[in-house]
Amino acid sequence: MQPSAPSSAPRFDERLTAPPSWWVIVALLGLSGGLVTFPLGTIPMLAGLIAAAAAAAVVVSSYGSARIRVVAGSLVAGDARIPVSALGTPEVLDAEEARAWRSYKADPRAFMLLRSYVPTALRVEVTDPADPTPYVYLSTRDPQGLAAALEAAGAEAAGDASARSAEA
Repeated sequence: MQPSAPSSAPRFDERLTAPPSWWVIVALLGLSGGLVTFPLGTIPMLAGLIAAAAAAAVVVSSYGSARIRVVAGSLVAGDARIPVSALGTPEVLDAEEARAWRSYKADPRAFMLLRSYVPTALRVEVTDPADPTPYVYLSTRDPQGLAAALEAAGAEAAGDASARSAEA
């Protein structure tokens, strides 16, 4: 029996987009840019409006482009790619617990992909003894879905490992 290769289709995929109120602030910053350049004339005012709005939009868009995925036997969070075999049991954090792990319970060695506008999170211990990172903290709007995807990917990885050892 051939061990199945990890699926390349994501089990979980979430983009931590900025909330709508931040886009209102982008519009207000664009308006501010137009008002600052208003005394210089119509063309500079339009240029100031567009430039300020575009700069603010780039900042908000890039901050909100963080992505969390469980794909091909790995957890991909921002720039980090961690094999699920190196992760322990996921712990779903409600808003209060997430706030605690972001502040006074936080370990400076932990990998944290957090967004203040996302109240819930998932915390997963790193079980790899060669990795000094104690845990991964991920802000997510669907912590139960992410935990389920990690557990399913971990079970699949464990099943593949046992199938390979049985063949040997």
